[in-house]
Amino acid sequence: MSKESPSACIAVNDGTHVAKCVLMPGDPLRAKYVAEHYLENPVVFNSVRNMLGYTGTYKGKEVSVMGSGMGSPSMVLYAHELFTFFGVEGIIRIGSAGGISDNVHLRDVLIAMSASTNSNMSYAYGLPGLLAPTADWSMLYNAVKAAEELKVNTAVGSVYTSDFFYYPSSDINEKIRSAGLLAVEMETAGLYACAMNDHKKALSILSISDHVFTGEALSAEDRQDSFHEMMEIALETAIRTEL
Repeated sequence: MSKESPSACIAVNDGTHVAKCVLMPGDPLRAKYVAEHYLENPVVFNSVRNMLGYTGTYKGKEVSVMGSGMGSPSMVLYAHELFTFFGVEGIIRIGSAGGISDNVHLRDVLIAMSASTNSNMSYAYGLPGLLAPTADWSMLYNAVKAAEELKVNTAVGSVYTSDFFYYPSSDINEKIRSAGLLAVEMETAGLYACAMNDHKKALSILSISDHVFTGEALSAEDRQDSFHEMMEIALETAIRTEL
């Protein structure tokens, strides 16, 4: 029988399991792409709601990849259940982001050191004052080293996690840029807060799919299939990080 999470959003198929490190794109079809193009002998461990999850090996080490859906609530639901009920020790978000800074460009790879946010999710953790959701240092270090070895130009810095894809006020982007944040996306702060609370490791590695101020943008197909450098950095990070 499969092992099912309390929310019934994850049901690990009989005879399968989840690796200690999981790569998590928002799009389950990107999870399928990573599994089929990078993992040896990938096996589907979850297909509930078509949120596909696979476990296979990369360079002889076990890695899983699974979709997270869009937004912090979806990311935190899946991340918390993976951490709590399925023995996962580290999650690496691999996703797209909208460039904000003048120093990032289309297809650039961004490694998120920390994430500011307009989400109220961090208040649920009960820390007086403001929680500062931050990446795990060992994962961050391994990602930067992997990028250097792969000769991929990366930006390392802070991102802005928004609960809104279409924010009601247009001046928010100018404020984010003025604060020195590099990009805007919808999951990193939620993942980092969840990992901190669950005493696990997390990192967000992002490809710039569009730029808020230049108007440049990749197609949906390009976003799904072309982020090879981000994927390779994430896989190298997964197998190098001690969990």
